[in-house]
Amino acid sequence: MVYDVIIAGAGPVGLFLACELRLAKRSVLVLERLEDPHSPLKRLPFGRRGLWGPSIEAFYRRGLLEQLAPRTGSNLRGPAGHFAGIPFDFSNINASRWTYRLPGPADTQLGSEMEQLERILTAHALSLGVEIQRGQEVEGFEASDDEVTVRAGGKSVRARWLVGCDGGRSTIRKQGGFEFVGTEPEFTGYSVHVELADPEKLRPGRHYTPTGMYNQGQPGVIAMADFDGGAFHRTQPVTLEHVQAVLRRVSCTDVTVKAMQVATTWTDRAYQATTYRKGRVLLAGDAAHIHSPLGGQGLNLGLGDAMNLGWKLAATLRGDAPEGLLDSYTSERHPVGARILDWSRAQVALMRPHPASRALEAIFRDLIDTRDGTTYFAERVWGVSIRYGLGEEHPLVGRSCPDFELEDGTRLGTLLREGRGLLLEFGRQASLRALDGRWGEQVRYVAGDAKERLGLSAVLVRPDGFVAWASDTTPHPEEVTDAAARWFASR
Repeated sequence: MVYDVIIAGAGPVGLFLACELRLAKRSVLVLERLEDPHSPLKRLPFGRRGLWGPSIEAFYRRGLLEQLAPRTGSNLRGPAGHFAGIPFDFSNINASRWTYRLPGPADTQLGSEMEQLERILTAHALSLGVEIQRGQEVEGFEASDDEVTVRAGGKSVRARWLVGCDGGRSTIRKQGGFEFVGTEPEFTGYSVHVELADPEKLRPGRHYTPTGMYNQGQPGVIAMADFDGGAFHRTQPVTLEHVQAVLRRVSCTDVTVKAMQVATTWTDRAYQATTYRKGRVLLAGDAAHIHSPLGGQGLNLGLGDAMNLGWKLAATLRGDAPEGLLDSYTSERHPVGARILDWSRAQVALMRPHPASRALEAIFRDLIDTRDGTTYFAERVWGVSIRYGLGEEHPLVGRSCPDFELEDGTRLGTLLREGRGLLLEFGRQASLRALDGRWGEQVRYVAGDAKERLGLSAVLVRPDGFVAWASDTTPHPEEVTDAAARWFASR
């Protein structure tokens, strides 16, 4: 059998991408090196991940949000995020600056355990017909002009395309010869769960010291940054004695570690592939870009990759993709990744154990405490400011589409669950209905008035929920045809 796509890696990014491809009825095989997906690092307290705007919208648009947050609502209160540990609050955000955002089910703050997230995505993938093989580590591959042969678990399997979603040490990236460039780490980060003999010596909360940083969120649950140039990360076992030595150094106390339950290391190494595609091999998630976990951007960045790539690869497989569609995956997502890497580096600059960093931190605290400052940081952390350069003048084009609510109560987000594009015309005349079906099953046509249309007359929405074309005036069919031809093949 020759699969349409083989995906290396059954983490959230690989699973989400597999689901996207199955919505388009593509055959998908997911190969995962781990036999058992369970790990204490995927459960609380270390497995918690914040999901931001585009990720929450993606789950909502595919009908999965209720499984992650059954009681989701607009509970936007308290801390809304942080930058290098400097929090900003919902109450200080000026949402009126976000002209094309509407309240709805996806307008929420959401955290999820990695284990829960993978469990939901695995069940969804299987229900769609994705084939998942665990304990099958990809050992290598050969790519031709027509297909890719993948070696895994002592056997070979073939596919028309291969996507590496196999993490920061990606075999696919390395064997595919992708150029991976960036900056080396400044620190070794530690996430540990320990029992302290003298817990009163270690203050709760985040603290910067002359020798590093530590953050104790719950008693004994500690994150540390030891500015050793990343020297200890994955070089030797993390022992109780070593953790105690690092904790004493960065906290400037003589605290004693009595027992250790879990310990892992990480760094602020920030690297990115120069392209996300080489022939029939593509990269997504940490395989395409790595950076520190500061601010919780990595998972969201990878899920955005999957949402962007899925429909484009499916159209390419059908053979009706407009020219350059698949290459737009790199041109759209690479700048988003580069911006996140710089965001991570900027946070490290504030964390360095140096008087200049402490002075800079004080200035950032003042800026973040202003209404404009909070709004700016929320835009960046939540992904509100993401806009793809699609060559259109309308300010909504290239942005995530607002969740319009039609008069009958239908919301735009629910109209995207099939993974198709959407041509939405406001009003009752349905002047664009003649275009319905021009692009086969790729675009759904809906006409109807909305409770709030934001001054728009019509929008053309891609399967990933981003606006490809928009009009404030009575639309001309030729405009829509030209716009759609750039994203959906004409028939």
